[in-house]
Amino acid sequence: MSDSTTTTTESQKISTISDLTNVTQTNATEQQQSTKSTRSSILLNGPSMKDQSSSSFIVSLDDRSKYRSPLVSRYASVEMSYNFSEIKKFSTWRRLWFWLAQCQKQLGLDITDEQLDEMERNLNNIDFDVAEAEERRRRHDVMAHVHTFARCCPKASPIIHLGATSAFVGDNADLIVMRDAFDILIIKLVRCIHRLSQFAQEYACLPTLGYTHMQPAQLTTVGKRACIWIQDLLMDLKNFDRVKRQLKFRGVKGTTGTQASFLQLFNGDHSKVEDLDRMVTEMAGFAKAFIICGQTYTRKLDAEVVSVLAGFGGSIHKMCTDIRLLASLKEIEEPFEIEQIGSSAMPYKRNPMRCERCCSLARHLMTLINDPLGTHSVQWMERTLDDSANKRICIPEAFLTADIILFTLQNISEGLVVYPKVIDKHIKQELPFMATENIIMAMVSAGGNRQECHEKIRTLSQKAAERVKIDGLDNDLVERVKNDTYFAPIVNKLDVLLDAKTFIGRAPEQVYEFISREVEPTLKNFSTIIPHKPADLVV
Repeated sequence: MSDSTTTTTESQKISTISDLTNVTQTNATEQQQSTKSTRSSILLNGPSMKDQSSSSFIVSLDDRSKYRSPLVSRYASVEMSYNFSEIKKFSTWRRLWFWLAQCQKQLGLDITDEQLDEMERNLNNIDFDVAEAEERRRRHDVMAHVHTFARCCPKASPIIHLGATSAFVGDNADLIVMRDAFDILIIKLVRCIHRLSQFAQEYACLPTLGYTHMQPAQLTTVGKRACIWIQDLLMDLKNFDRVKRQLKFRGVKGTTGTQASFLQLFNGDHSKVEDLDRMVTEMAGFAKAFIICGQTYTRKLDAEVVSVLAGFGGSIHKMCTDIRLLASLKEIEEPFEIEQIGSSAMPYKRNPMRCERCCSLARHLMTLINDPLGTHSVQWMERTLDDSANKRICIPEAFLTADIILFTLQNISEGLVVYPKVIDKHIKQELPFMATENIIMAMVSAGGNRQECHEKIRTLSQKAAERVKIDGLDNDLVERVKNDTYFAPIVNKLDVLLDAKTFIGRAPEQVYEFISREVEPTLKNFSTIIPHKPADLVV
């Protein structure tokens, strides 16, 4: 896209995401060697997550005595959980300090290769017990980790965080994490769209009742309805990709965004300050950095990020509600496993628990937009700290929730079950009423009077409707028409007039056109990430 501001290529993205599990394990091994703390051991060795879901793992009794967010303890994927983990966060902080020092050396500051080597060797050697003790002592998370890093890098200690402010690591790391989180979501959303597109094409020609106001309306097809869902998801995919590509790095800006500390370091050389900002930005994988910021990047960006995630939540709630309604009609069902139990009291039930979960999580996701909007609105002057605690909760929850939804949606889209005979039964209950205009036109073509025919059909329709609504019996309008001698000229044409496929308009053609012109060209950009094993949902 022409508005691209990140330099991460698709192949790099795919490689990064597919290797996340290995990265987690590698970081975990390195971290175990550097700390003796029980807490760190639990963090690194568990929870281990089955496939992409984290609901099956061993936890300590101590952990079970504390509240654990279900987003991670029950649902989240291993890659998204790692992306928002303490290891990812604080190792990224250290990487930012390392990149800053590298670039400062290249631009002439007195920094040695020995200092840089020491920093690089200890990027993942994080002693969390020491860091926590430092934070309790200093009441400052960034300085706690500066001192913790300095302990294992005594030679590099004087140049760690040189000229920087807390937002250098805090904001820049958050931007890296959000970019990587979008990469994870985009891959999963592409897979869901692909699976649903296959479903839409398979059922492109299968007539089904359309509903407006949740009342039976003109016929559509099962595949056409699925395309309504896909169209929303395509918009979400484009929004995810757009926001991700437009993410800018905060870069190297100093305490209030003026770069004054770095200008002093380089003895007033503006070009070196500009080069430093550009070099660190490129090392982080971004093509552009904010030119203007206060102490932090504008929190309006967080509002935009969560906005597209909340919009995705709306798409999911609509789609999964549709499936739940169709399941109540026994026309379509989500996957239901052989030993799955729908109800503890009613053994016959097949509850749409996957779609219900998606709707439940989507509601939570949609509400999160209020947090960054409120935070942005109260960032007085160059910055206030009341963004921090809120941001730590809101941003991870938004991405984790979207991730859980997408994994569940993939499971749904790979196993949707359609019951054509039930659908046909429902069509037959309503189609005679829908066909009355066709019957009138056929009678007029056979020499009948339009007004007279209309009255005849109206009378018979009312009687048939009473039979359905009052007596609870099947719609017998067709039989009434056949038994009325007035309609004798067209009786032999009724089967044709009542063929459901003549009532679906261009629905099949619309499906094929939509898939070929909009879906397939979009998916081609992600063709290497579509193949994937089925999503095995862990409850």
